[in-house]
Parts: sequence; structure tokens; C-alpha cells
Amino acid sequence: MFVGEVTARTAADLVGINRNIANLFYTKLRSIITHHLEQEAQDCFDGEIELDESYFGGVRKGRRSRGAAGKIPVFGILKRNGKVYTQVLTDTKTSTLMPIIRRKVVPDSLVYTDSYRSYNALDVSEFYHCRINHAKAFVSNKRHINGIENFWNQAKRILRKYNGVPRQHFYLFLKECEWRFNYGQHKQLLKVLKKWCY
Repeated sequence: MFVGEVTARTAADLVGINRNIANLFYTKLRSIITHHLEQEAQDCFDGEIELDESYFGGVRKGRRSRGAAGKIPVFGILKRNGKVYTQVLTDTKTSTLMPIIRRKVVPDSLVYTDSYRSYNALDVSEFYHCRINHAKAFVSNKRHINGIENFWNQAKRILRKYNGVPRQHFYLFLKECEWRFNYGQHKQLLKVLKKWCY
């Protein structure tokens, strides 16, 4: 049921167990997933890479996106036609993003970003940097960050059904979204999760 994106509450009702037990098992599964994804985080991405930041949670009223109160900033790195890597941040300043990029992306890779000023340092770095100005266009030939933005949309769709995720567990839920994106179909997700659990 976890693999099929059934909530713990619904799974508990269907199986006939206490909701707290279902929540406990779901949390353990997310912890196992997070542990294995953190092991994979040692790997670096090369080739064509998309970088973007997004914001999760917070109240709906007032500002949205960057600068919105109560939101959790998250940074994502996507290898085109490959996997995604996510990290929860304290802020989206250049000094925060560049060490992550240097740790995760091989020098001389082609990185695509939007026109956010924190990516200015990439212009004078060891990477080839291409920007897309979303005020003018979302795609220009191969210049786009549609892959990573697709991941953000998918992650927010998955998390929306929980009607709020406890802030202290947000990282586990985010890693679950990363795992679902990276490993694809339910059959493959189940196979990977069984392997990781034993």
C-alpha cells in the first residue's frame, strides 16, 4: 500500500490495524529509503544537468515562492534522462548552493538554471552555464529546466494528499518523492524497497 501511494490512515482502515502502527511502519519505510538515497548521494552527476530551488509548506495567504513566510526551501539537481537529488536548505544564497553543486556535479558539465541571482557564480565557475529567463520564455531550444520543475510538481502532488506534513518529518517525505521519481513504476519501486528492507 505504501508503494501504491495509499496513505497510512487508509492503509490502516483497509488492513484493520491501528493507525499509529501504520504511521510507524510508513515512517520506518521512509527512513530506510532516506538511508539508501543518502548512500547514493556520494555519486556525482555529469552531462546535462538542471538546477532549481523550490519552496514547500507554509500558509497559502500572502507571498508565494521566494520570500514566502514559513516555507521550507529545497534545492534540486536533475541529470537529464536520469535521476534527481534533493536537499533541504536554510536559504538559497550562492554561498549555500555552490558547495552542493560542486559536490554533486562533475566539472565541465552543462548546467541549466533559471535567472535567479544565486546562480550568477556559475558564470565564472568550472561549469558551462545556460540560463532560461522565465519572464521571456520557458523553453528555448535545449535551454529549459522543465525536468526539475516536473519533479517539483510531482512531489507537491504527492505531498498534497497528506493535508500537511510535520516539519520534523518533511525530509523523509521529500526523500520518498525523490525515490518515487528515480525508480519509476510501482513494480520497480516494490522490487527496490524489498531489496533495501532485507
